[in-house]
Amino acid sequence: MINEDFLRQVALSLPESEESPHFEKISFRVKKKIFATYDVKNQLVCVKLSIIDQDVFVLAGQKSIYPVNNKWGLQGWTLIDLNQVNIDLLTEAITNAYCEVAPKQLVSLVRNEAGD
Repeated sequence: MINEDFLRQVALSLPESEESPHFEKISFRVKKKIFATYDVKNQLVCVKLSIIDQDVFVLAGQKSIYPVNNKWGLQGWTLIDLNQVNIDLLTEAITNAYCEVAPKQLVSLVRNEAGD
């Protein structure tokens, strides 16, 4: 199982990302826009993906990654079960979610660092 410290390390390693409360959850934001939330009680991360990325991650993650079951899911919000997902897939999903909401100049820093 992936723990909260690892999740925090990944999310906060992205340029200008910040952690703040969001109702009963922890949110990770860039320029005040949420790219991920963490539900500690249920061990679920919710990330903002494009619809195309959502489809790709759902296929890759099998039962560990799935769309939110409401209108938010139709907008790309995707749940990740920390009890089942592998580290590489989680890291990639968080990075893609960050890139979905971050300004272009910050996205270019992440994509250039990753060699994309």
